[in-house]
Amino acid sequence: MPDGSSLAQTRWQIGVAIAQIARRWRARLDQRIAPFGLTEARWLVLLSLARRGDGVTQKDLAARLAIEAPTLVRTLDWLQRQGFVERRAVPTDRRAKTIHLTDKARPLLLRIEAEAAAVRAEILADIPEQDLAACLAVLGRVAQGLARTEEGPVGGYRSR
Repeated sequence: MPDGSSLAQTRWQIGVAIAQIARRWRARLDQRIAPFGLTEARWLVLLSLARRGDGVTQKDLAARLAIEAPTLVRTLDWLQRQGFVERRAVPTDRRAKTIHLTDKARPLLLRIEAEAAAVRAEILADIPEQDLAACLAVLGRVAQGLARTEEGPVGGYRSR
């Protein structure tokens, strides 16, 4: 059993490792997708719509991507000008728009998905399946811990 200082060190290293891996993984994917003319912000929006369903409001899409609404608006403006998404009015709320992928986006998404699969295969090639399963289980518990801390104390108050 590790002593308190080594446990704290291990927890710190895990946090750093997760942040570095996420940043480097996305940078590798961004590099592979750059020839398609897409920035990370743009391909993340397209992948989110493809994987988790389109027809969501701009507000919900911004929350899903954990970005500010004005940032998303600029990205959506570009994607719409390129013909990859369309905005549709919400009949029950004149202010809201839902976002939908177009047919033009589908072949591009297949290319993005293929590059993402290739990057995953390269990165994870030498790791046994049982190690990946154990890692995924631990990361799932980390995600649960994050969800608990994001909920805040009872009563909805969170100090900033």
